[in-house]
This record gives sequence, structure tokens and C-alpha cells, in this order.
Amino acid sequence: MQNRPLSLFAFDVAAPAHLTAGSWRNEGDQGHRYTDLNYWTETARLLESAGFDGIFFADTVGYHDVYEGKPDAALRDAAQFPVNDPMMMISAMAAATKHLTFGVTCSLTYEQPYLLARRFSTLDHLTRGRIGWNIVTSYSESAARNLGHGKQLDHDERYEVAEEYMDVVYKLWESSWEADAVVRDTENGTYIEPSKVHPIEHSGQYFSVQGFPLCEPSPQRTPVLFQAGASSRGMAFAGKHAEAVFINTVSVEQARRSVEKIRQATAEAGRDPQDVKVIVLLTVIVAPTDEEARKKHEKYLQNVTVEGALARFGGWTGVDLSSYDPDTPLKSIQTKGVQSVVDMFSKTDPDRDWTPRDIARFLGIGGTGSTIVGSPATVASELKRWRDEAGVDGINLSYTTKPGGWEQFIELALPELRRQGLVAELSDPELPLTLREKFYGPGSTYTAPGHPATDRREARTAVSAGTA
Repeated sequence: MQNRPLSLFAFDVAAPAHLTAGSWRNEGDQGHRYTDLNYWTETARLLESAGFDGIFFADTVGYHDVYEGKPDAALRDAAQFPVNDPMMMISAMAAATKHLTFGVTCSLTYEQPYLLARRFSTLDHLTRGRIGWNIVTSYSESAARNLGHGKQLDHDERYEVAEEYMDVVYKLWESSWEADAVVRDTENGTYIEPSKVHPIEHSGQYFSVQGFPLCEPSPQRTPVLFQAGASSRGMAFAGKHAEAVFINTVSVEQARRSVEKIRQATAEAGRDPQDVKVIVLLTVIVAPTDEEARKKHEKYLQNVTVEGALARFGGWTGVDLSSYDPDTPLKSIQTKGVQSVVDMFSKTDPDRDWTPRDIARFLGIGGTGSTIVGSPATVASELKRWRDEAGVDGINLSYTTKPGGWEQFIELALPELRRQGLVAELSDPELPLTLREKFYGPGSTYTAPGHPATDRREARTAVSAGTA
């Protein structure tokens, strides 16, 4: 039984629309302002004033061109496209806030670890420790074609690359610079003590990084590590590396099974199963009454096109459903894309034979996450079920229209959630916390015992102290 408050993150992308197909068509939607930095700083202040723990940015370096073998449907529906680099907005959003934290997706497949480590160290400095990295290996064939790979690596090989990649960045973040390397000794003319900065001398199958990082250690050293892989290989990777795992499920029961697998994978990696927080993707449509909320839901569905929803599905999974009868049940299809999304519909709900039309309607609002529709009391009751029965630690809140979906949640649902203790009361505005402290409490600035980043840090400390 879970009694603690849920962590609360907003979920977005630096694009006109994200998971809800046709959201940009809703009256008053501000998605078109995605190129306006003022929009993002306004959003950051909105979320912080409401007491959100953070905002999480999805990202992709490809586009959805699987449906009908071309990108047309995705372009017409603004299906996560056009999409800007979310990293470029975060320092401004951080400057406009004190407590809001930022998770950002970045693919390790298409960026050298030396450069990625530098970018996250820089953001961790500029946000005062409020940054997290969602580790992805990418799913998009269009990304592979446009970034010089020709075709995507096989699923398991992507994780082989990822394992070595993480070893490199841990060395850069944790075992190169000693904690007291920066001395700023004006009398002796020494800013950095050279004997306290060490080359990592990494030479592996995929990467060779000989020197030391360009950045001095940031507040968290290693950013908080998020992951969302649902395959057996992805679960094992999360069990070893992740501090938070995002899940997308069609039911509370499916979420419970996912949470159990994540906890088991963490234990098998030799870590405390509670050291990994599980955050579930949800969309909430709330109104003063259940009937009004249902009417809002139906109104939003009117802007969803089958083509727009299935363009997203095709991009995520590599499966082109345009050739299937929209009313024929879908069976499991092996794909190098996101196998978990295919399995979500074809395997994990044995009482229902999903058709492409069913999938389009389900995905049309909130994408691959579940949608809660109802009054504040209904929303609270449902979120309590997700917490207590599924065992999730927080929610990643998507939207039907932006920022209106969040504004309605803040105005109508949040007071009831706080009254019931499902979401924490507003924190002390003068108490700054790192993202890791948001999850583990004040003073938990660095990765926990048993984490491979911690092992690297402790090994360096021992060598420096002459006790290794």
C-alpha cells in the first residue's frame, strides 16, 4: 500500500503538438508558440507556481514516415513535427524558476559521449542541479538515414553500445575530476590543481576517450538518469542504470506488472528496488462534473484523425497500419521499432482484440498512456488507484491542449489531489532542491549506493586517498 504523495511532472515536446492528435486544432491552443522562448518561460512559471516537480521533454531526431511509406500524414497533423531541440530552452526556463526541474531526452546513438557529458554538465551547472537525462537509443529509421547510419542498429546491439556509452560518461562525470580540484589560488596563480584532474583513458569496442572532461563537476555530477525501455533488454538496462523509469500502459493492472518487473530488474542488478522511481504517462481531462468531462473528451476526439494517430504509431513502432483493414484485429508484429507499443495492444490485454481503428482512437488522446476523464473527485479516485494498486511513484502528465490541459488540471483537480494527500503541498519557495533530492530527499545530491556511477566515484575517492 502506497501512502506517499505522487511526484508530478508535465510531459511535452518542443513542437506544436505531442501525443494528442490534432491538439493544435483546439480553440485557444498555444502549441504554435513553440518557437517563442517567452511561451516556455511562461509555462515554467505556471508549473512551478502550481507546485509541479518538473517538466519532462520528449525528443526525437527523426520524423514519422512509416505510415503509407511517407511523412505526409505526420506533416499534416503536426505529429511531433516540426520539432526543436529542447535543450536550448532549459537554461531560460531555469532562470525563470527556482524549484522546477527538467528532464530531457537525448539519444546516445547519435552523439559522442564526450560531447553529451559536456552538455549535461553545463545544464546541471546552469540549473543548479535540476537536470535529468532520459536515456534513449532511438527508434527511428529516418534518424538513422539522416545521421549517417544508413539503417538503424539492431535492438540488442543498440543496448550493447549503450552499456559502453554509460561507462564512458560515468568515468567523465565521476572519476576524472576530484572534488577539490578547483582551488582558485590567487596567491600561487593556480585555478585548477593539475594533479587532481585525471584522464579517463577509455578504449573500448565502440568508443575511445583518452582525456578528461571539459567541465568541472556539476552539482549532481551525474544528472538524474531516466529510462523508458520495456523490452527484456531495456528492463535489464534500467535495472542497472535508471533512477526513474517511465511506463506507458493501457491499464492499472498492466502498470502493476511493469512496476514489478522494474523492481525485480533493479534487485537483480544488485540495487535497492526502491531506488528506482516509476513514473506513469497519463492524460487527465477534468471538468466540474463527470458528464461535462465526458463531453470535453468527445469534443477533443473530433479533432483526432485516424491518419494522424496512426502516423504516430507507425513512427514509434515501425509498423505501417495503412495496409490493414481498420476494423481487423491486430496481432503481434516483430519490429525494430518500439516493440512494447505493439505488444501493449496485441498481447497485454487478452480480453480485447485491438483493431487499427481502436488503436487510433486510443492513441488519439494522450498517445500510449491511459486517459482519466471525470470530475476532480473521479480524477483523485483514479490516481489513487494508480498509486496504491499499480505502485507507481509519480505521473507524467500529458495534455489535450496546451497549456490549457495543464491549466484545467491545476485549477480543478490539483486542490482535490492535495486535500487527499495524493500530491504534496507547495514546498518552501526558499528551499532549493536538486532533481535527485526531489526523488530521494534533501542531501541526496549524488547517485545512491550500488549505482554504477557511485562505484566510479567511490573508486576515484579511494585512489585519491591512497586506500585503493
